[in-house]
Amino acid sequence: MRRKAWGFDSLHGHQPSLLRSYGRRASLGVDGEAAKAARRSLEGEDGLATMKYVYLLQSINFPNETYAGLTDDLRARFGAHNKRRSHHTDKYKPWRLVTYIAFSDHRKAVEFDRYLKSASGRAFANKRLR
Repeated sequence: MRRKAWGFDSLHGHQPSLLRSYGRRASLGVDGEAAKAARRSLEGEDGLATMKYVYLLQSINFPNETYAGLTDDLRARFGAHNKRRSHHTDKYKPWRLVTYIAFSDHRKAVEFDRYLKSASGRAFANKRLR
């Protein structure tokens, strides 16, 4: 099979870590001890799974400045960015929320956030998410 030289060819070329994680979960089995421990670690104090949010911001005054982040509480974190409580984003405020993605799996959220901060992740976000 011949691969394309340009463009978004497949998920394999862009996110191999996400694909490997699917294989690991399948090999553990649904009722395995590791799967039960993972479910317990995701549950909050009330017994419900806590969501992780990966979000993309764009500066209103400086449209070329963008920021990708990860949080448990999106409203509070977005407010903190606009109230200069983050030294990474305080000089380009005010910010607007462009996109957010909710994850129930903390590890996948961290991997996606790390991917968005890479060169290919920034290109993907600029083309598909902004």
